[in-house]
Amino acid sequence: MARKHDVSRFDPEGARLPIKLDATTNGEFAPLPLPAHSVLANQRAMEQVGINARRLGMSRRQFVTTSAGAATTLLAFNEAHAALGRTGSYYDVPRLAALDPAAADASLAKREFIFDIQGHHVNALEHWKAPNMLTATGLKFMPQAKCDYLDPKSEYGHMKCFTSQAFVKEMFLDSDTDMAVLTFTPTTHEDMPLTQDEARATQEMVDALEGSRRLLVHGRVVPNLPGDIERMPELAEKWRIAAWKTYTQADPAGETGWWLDDEENGGRLIEMARKTGVKTICIHKGLPLPTPFMTGKNRQYGGCADVGKAARQNPDINFIIYHSGYDLKFRGAEFVPGKHESGRNEIGIDSLIRSLIDNGVKPNSNVYAELGTTWRYLMKDPNEAAHAMGKLFRYVGEDNVVWGTDSIWYGSPQDQIQAFRTFQISQEYQEKFGYTAMTPELRAKVFGLNALRPYGLDATEIRKGFLADSMQTEKARNAERPDPTFMTYGPRTRREFFALLKAGG
Repeated sequence: MARKHDVSRFDPEGARLPIKLDATTNGEFAPLPLPAHSVLANQRAMEQVGINARRLGMSRRQFVTTSAGAATTLLAFNEAHAALGRTGSYYDVPRLAALDPAAADASLAKREFIFDIQGHHVNALEHWKAPNMLTATGLKFMPQAKCDYLDPKSEYGHMKCFTSQAFVKEMFLDSDTDMAVLTFTPTTHEDMPLTQDEARATQEMVDALEGSRRLLVHGRVVPNLPGDIERMPELAEKWRIAAWKTYTQADPAGETGWWLDDEENGGRLIEMARKTGVKTICIHKGLPLPTPFMTGKNRQYGGCADVGKAARQNPDINFIIYHSGYDLKFRGAEFVPGKHESGRNEIGIDSLIRSLIDNGVKPNSNVYAELGTTWRYLMKDPNEAAHAMGKLFRYVGEDNVVWGTDSIWYGSPQDQIQAFRTFQISQEYQEKFGYTAMTPELRAKVFGLNALRPYGLDATEIRKGFLADSMQTEKARNAERPDPTFMTYGPRTRREFFALLKAGG
């Protein structure tokens, strides 16, 4: 029988599934309704979780915190997706795993080094409470308003669930993540909801927990903002910057967007990165930003037409394309097989592929495709997932697709990890479109090994440092008595989305 453990105050009825197919966004765009196949998948999973929990003599809450609970959920998703003709990919979990913890662990337990290069938190108490109470009230509409594990009696307790303490719990203790990068939003320097020194404080807090570098920090730079490029040498020297984070769509100062291959903005940014010696640039592409960061005319700057040219002209610079250029508005046409090989693709993943082809940038060169939010949305649609991942492996390269989750906006990234750990492109799609099969070696590359190269890290040294650190002890303790919240933090409805925009000013 499956191991029983104490049940905490989090979701005592077991109403939250361990793998989430929901409408939550990362706060950059309004939520979209769930497609019919996702609604059916959730219904089927809820039914099966209840059935299997009873079979094992466990409560729903106890069951969903086990690997068998996750396996049950993924198998139910497979059933629902297949029933509605979504056969491009599936979650490769043996049926036995739904009731056998050993079989479930064999499929879902940790075995890879996981390096999440897109993590977020903000200092909501400092930046989103003033100048009045509207912000604090607005945030109560957000999913994390129910998060009470940090300061349940405080008037602002729900706001603490945006903070560094929540980030450490959700990212490191409640998931298999080993290392992460803390990144930024495209505000002006004065309006950053997480400042460079606050990010550094989070890094120091993680370092103090275990004594090795589990958390890296980006330097935020928006070159069309006065003073940002000039500030880069100071950021690199003072804050131990691991890479630069920028947004070509950003319009925080009422200006238009910009391109990586233009001289005034992209050219100066690349040259200054070269001078600082931090030669990895992470560029937000695809997903639209909300106003006031971006106007409608700036959506075009989310396209990747500039990436291939910039990469070809600057072979010593690493370009990590955040979200892989994924854009929800264009995904319907984007995944038509063969479309990327002809015609114009102005936005979306295909715009990245088209740009690389047009500029002769070979797979596994100096352009990387990052999966934050992209994988979270691909999890909902087996056909889109097969096309997107299959094409990224083919054109960006199996060594250059890198892991990111955009958490903590989606809560703990553990569900994204477990889904990708079992993701398999169907034999039908492999044969029809020439996509590669997912292997343990390929998953290990994506989960962490691929990102080591642009960040200049050595896997052996990192793992050696992890063996004796106290975070390992905390993780082991957490595994013995799992206590995940299974919450999402980003907005799930338009009401929550606009509350978040109001909170951000």
